[in-house]
Amino acid sequence: MKVTICGAGRTGHLNAVLFKQRPGITVSVLTGAAAVADRWASGDGVWSAQTPDGHVSSGRPDYVGTDPSEALISTDMVIVTQPAQARPALLHEIARHLPRDRCVYVGAIPGFCGFNWLAAKTLSGTDNVVIWGMKDVPHTAFDLVPGERVRMGGAKAQLFAALHRRETAASRAELQAMLKRLYEAPVTVLQDYLEITLTPGNAMMHPAVLYALIGPGAPWENKPFDRPLCWWSDCPRAGAELLEACDAENQAIRHAVESRLGIDLSSVKPLRQELIEAYGSQIEDNRTMYTLLRTNRAYADIRAPLVPNPDGPGLVINRASRAFHEDIAFGQALLVELAARLGVATPAITKTYNWALNYHGGLTEGAPGCLPANWPEEA
Repeated sequence: MKVTICGAGRTGHLNAVLFKQRPGITVSVLTGAAAVADRWASGDGVWSAQTPDGHVSSGRPDYVGTDPSEALISTDMVIVTQPAQARPALLHEIARHLPRDRCVYVGAIPGFCGFNWLAAKTLSGTDNVVIWGMKDVPHTAFDLVPGERVRMGGAKAQLFAALHRRETAASRAELQAMLKRLYEAPVTVLQDYLEITLTPGNAMMHPAVLYALIGPGAPWENKPFDRPLCWWSDCPRAGAELLEACDAENQAIRHAVESRLGIDLSSVKPLRQELIEAYGSQIEDNRTMYTLLRTNRAYADIRAPLVPNPDGPGLVINRASRAFHEDIAFGQALLVELAARLGVATPAITKTYNWALNYHGGLTEGAPGCLPANWPEEA
């Protein structure tokens, strides 16, 4: 089985190494980073990943390059690991290079931000494409040295995937079989892609913490940080409380979708329950959202996106971060639009979203264009 990974960042790098540990898997990596492609072509091309217990796994991807026509030759599965804001252009780029002589399973890890709608719209002319996504990353990853090594964080105890609702039962069974070849953790295929879209994740988590760190009345409002911070082990109590409010609103969206479309979204669980089930014993204290976030070993050492202050000493939030361009401009924007179309009040989500748009100053306001114009009538 050939797998083409689109993106050589942390998730793409780690998955490439892990897949090369599995028998019978050919791994191709399509990257926009010419330096990474050149390093693979000119050196030994071996990539490595260090596990939490210090073990190092390594493997050489079969191809690393910038040419989609080469990366996609005879591929069976495409995994998009690039951030949401890069996916529209990527899908347009790869569309004409996808094989036509076989079913090609095109998915995203993670599959949030309406990937199912985006892929269906962009790849509308390719009838042999099966669209899918994974609910979350199978492992966290950090400390990437591009094209060389990465560190693996916590692993999910169970993996969940979903297909676009247009896909068949046969495609569902085949996807599950393919993913079982790639991952050690058990894989469950969900009933509806909205179970991924509404699963609480970065689109709620990062904006809530940002607001609590630098928003109105926050400790670092209008002043630089004096030291690096971690997203979660340094999460302020106000951030955890705001996150709980946003999570409750997401559950209200879930219930409204269930009522409107007549589907079961019970797998979309409250965030604290979701994290406890995902990370289990890696969490030292799960009594509250605050203690859970600060004591989850899988989240330890994940740094907040800070850069040197261009106007003086200290550090400031990096406006180029995915927390803005993916989690807010795509993820939060989609939640706000879904809630508006369903008539669900989301004051906490909307407050953090509108503040982030104003704080950043360069984000495009509004829901992603992938959402069907007449959703939820066209689900």
